[in-house]
Formats: sequence, structure tokens, C-alpha cells
Amino acid sequence: MLLTEEDKKTYRAIIVLNEMLKGTHQFATEATDDDKLLDPLFANLREQGYVVSSGGYYVASAKGKQVFNTFMQRYKEYLRIYDVFSYIDLEQGEFAFARYYDFDTDEKWENFIGDDRFEDLRIAVAMFKKMNPVEIVFMSFINEDRFDINTPGWQALLMSDNEFTQIGNIIDEAVTPDQVGAKAMEDIIRQGNDLMIDLLKEEQNQRQNGNQTNNVQNNNTTTEVYETVEYYQPYYDPWYVSPIWYMPLFLW
Repeated sequence: MLLTEEDKKTYRAIIVLNEMLKGTHQFATEATDDDKLLDPLFANLREQGYVVSSGGYYVASAKGKQVFNTFMQRYKEYLRIYDVFSYIDLEQGEFAFARYYDFDTDEKWENFIGDDRFEDLRIAVAMFKKMNPVEIVFMSFINEDRFDINTPGWQALLMSDNEFTQIGNIIDEAVTPDQVGAKAMEDIIRQGNDLMIDLLKEEQNQRQNGNQTNNVQNNNTTTEVYETVEYYQPYYDPWYVSPIWYMPLFLW
């Protein structure tokens, strides 16, 4: 699958806005060194009003913050809703996340999910729900720190096509809904939604008992989750997609 130039521009902009709003790296309007590679991106962002200049640096405008907040809402739902479909044994009908709380260390969990019997059905679920699979894979790349700005030369990596080619290849090689079957896909999504609710209840129980746990779908980052179980009731419908996924991000 070939990503469009608008796709690439959008996801590059998300990485930059994330650093502007949540990181420490400042982007000078008169860029130096590797930041000069980002000049075409900032020119587009400034032209469309997503960033403005202030004190010799680019800062996110209200419009840029709104776009970023929309994306982060989607990302939060991706971690909560869709990552549960990342490790499924199709032959046994087993979700790896059903045993998440059986492991007391990240290492033991990683060894468990590394078993070849598990298939990643996140892309299949996205396709079945008529969502954009590109955005799902991009979010998985973010979760894996594939665009780590602490790595020297990250600007060149971001502006190259390397990571985006990999995203396209992952989609091309992924399990599809047709391979699984419509009826089986509906069953898998229902089971995944039930499991997600169970995991949410367990997470809330542990938090109430004073035992802080990590986000179920993001082992490396401790997050606080305040959603009620009722918030996720619509997801019992395998065709349901939250309205936030239909909101446009950037308009180039």
C-alpha cells in the first residue's frame, strides 16, 4: 500500500506538534543543523495556520492544538480499544491479553506474546470497521517509539519515506477481514470488546485498592484512566466506531 503525500505530511506534523506541545525541543524559525530538514513541513504548517512564530520559534496555534488533541483522543482509544486485538491465536480463539494480569514482569509478558501462534488482527479490525488502517499502524509506531526524537538524525528519518514504506508493507502483509471471514470477524470483535471491559474493570479495581498499574495496552507508560465502563458500552456493536475517528485532522 502506498501512502499518499498528504498521509505522510499529516503524520510528520503529528510528531512535530507532539514535541512542540509535550517535549522540550524548540524549533527556531531560522532553523540550523538537522532542523533545517523540517523547513518544508513548517512552511506548510505555517501556511495553513497550524503553527505561528513567536520570539524566533515556531509554536502551535489554537488550530494546531485542536488537531493534536483530536489525534490524542484517537490514540487513547487505540490503546484502550484496538490494541487488545494485537495478539490472537486464531486456531484456539485465545486473546493474549486475557492473561495480561497473570504476569508479574514485563519480561514474562513479552516472552508470552512473542509466541508465533499469535496473529495481529488490529489492521483487520480497522478494515472491517471501515477505518483507516494507515493511522492504526502509525499509532503502533508511536507506541514503539519508532519516531524517537532523542535519536540523533531523527529529522532525516522523519522526512524520509523509510518508515512510511514500512507502514505500507505492514498493511499489505497483514491478515485481512476476507481471510478471517465476516462472521468470525464479528465474533472476534465481540470477544475483544468483552475482554477490554474485563481488563478495564480489573484495572479500576486495582487502582481503587491502591495498586497503581500501567495502562493495559501500553506496558511502558503509566497512565491514569478515569473512563467508566459505561463509556465503552457502544463498542459491544462490532460495527461501532467512535465519532472522533471521523473528525478530519489536517486540511492541507
